[in-house]
Amino acid sequence: MNPADPAASLAAQDAGSPPPADLQLPAPARLALTAGWNLAESLALPVGAYIVGDRLGGQGAGMAAATVVTWLTAAARKMITGTVPGLLMISGLVLTLQTVLVVATGSVLLFLLQFPVANLALCILFARTAPTGRPLVAQLAAEVVALRQSGSHPSLDRFFRGTTWLWAGIFAASTIGLAVLLVTEPATVFLLLSTVVTVAGVVVGTFLSVLWFVRVMRRSGLRVCFGQA
Repeated sequence: MNPADPAASLAAQDAGSPPPADLQLPAPARLALTAGWNLAESLALPVGAYIVGDRLGGQGAGMAAATVVTWLTAAARKMITGTVPGLLMISGLVLTLQTVLVVATGSVLLFLLQFPVANLALCILFARTAPTGRPLVAQLAAEVVALRQSGSHPSLDRFFRGTTWLWAGIFAASTIGLAVLLVTEPATVFLLLSTVVTVAGVVVGTFLSVLWFVRVMRRSGLRVCFGQA
């Protein structure tokens, strides 16, 4: 059956066979497992290693432990699956940059500088892939939630490029905000506000990305299908 033939598609629907969905997601349970596994690799394991290292040898040891665990996880992934997830690679690169700044010097200023520098690195990383055929948001959607497309959809391609630019802009704004706070606030206040700025940026970016995705789906008439458990 030719999927481009309207008569064939109508016959399939009359026979009780639903038209193919434009986007496929795993069954909800598998989706939660896939996303949870990726987040555990990229966030939970480094945080756990940092806590252990910090208690045993201080902050520098904690940062080093988190970085080593992340790259060991990436190496294991490469050996087992042949690929390294983008989220894990981002975590490794950012942690490496932060660890160098923390371990290389005892300067409080350079320690605090890791926060705006990390956001700047993320801004560059997202911006670098936005105009390409593989924008980072599309890669993360495929890896973290196992989103699959049944074909090429120009509206989705524009969405992924646009949201990748959006996240680059959010990290750029966070970089500027943190740089201003770094030179205007004492260290204790800066550490508190840096957390607020980071969390706020992630929440705003996620909210805008979801709204944008829903709008694209509605305007383009695209369909999402969940797989069988």
